[in-house]
Amino acid sequence: MKKLLIALAISLVSFLEMNAQIEYKVITSVESIVPSGLGRSRIISTTADRDFEEFTSEQTEEDNTRNKSKRKEIRVKDFEETKLLNFYNIGGIRFQNIASNDALISSKITTMVSEGWELAFVTSAVESAGDKDPNGIFITRYIFKRNK
Repeated sequence: MKKLLIALAISLVSFLEMNAQIEYKVITSVESIVPSGLGRSRIISTTADRDFEEFTSEQTEEDNTRNKSKRKEIRVKDFEETKLLNFYNIGGIRFQNIASNDALISSKITTMVSEGWELAFVTSAVESAGDKDPNGIFITRYIFKRNK
């Protein structure tokens, strides 16, 4: 009888794990690398949902109709915005600002993990037009996942 109950319990757990749906959430940090501290730096987290399929079209050789989605339909107006400090100020690179941003980003990650999210991936990039354009951003995307 015990073996049967154990086998049923294992089967039930396996079944639940196979049917568990995973949801993902992307948090983005944008940190300004504009000299003199003139840029804006933020952590952005959407509070709205979008279904990509509503804004996706498939083109074929026979039908190459372009996607007619309106920008206002795609645009998300419900999001959290956490202020970060810029990498630079008037005096140049500001290491205290970087440490402050690290503390805020760590706090956001810690909060997400405490809410059941798991940090799955991190990807980053720098945008700069080169030496003739001093403007730029350092962007990092934190991709979290959890079972629904």
